[in-house]
Amino acid sequence: MRLSFAVPLFLAAGLVAFAQSMPRMTTVDPGSGKAGDEITVAGENLEKTHVSKVYLTDGKNDVLLDLTDQTATSIKFKIPAKATAGRFALMLLTTGKEPKLIEQPVKLTVDE
Repeated sequence: MRLSFAVPLFLAAGLVAFAQSMPRMTTVDPGSGKAGDEITVAGENLEKTHVSKVYLTDGKNDVLLDLTDQTATSIKFKIPAKATAGRFALMLLTTGKEPKLIEQPVKLTVDE
């Protein structure tokens, strides 16, 4: 009978641990720039064990970013020359057995 109470607790603990390890971007600094400018994204769980790739996306076209630095709380990259002018969301590809593309709630404006 006591085991029946323990199973939901273990399941809940597992879900909380999984949710806490999901990468999340919270800010972009600066919020705009030109090709070649360095951008810093802050957040949580952004290390290489959680995030394998980062893209700029307008919903139709994705531009792969070359990351220059990656830690648990930040990612740095330079805006690529092939990025067109416009407002883009950042999207990341998670690591693991079932990688997922997750569009983040942060935006970057690429100037001409």
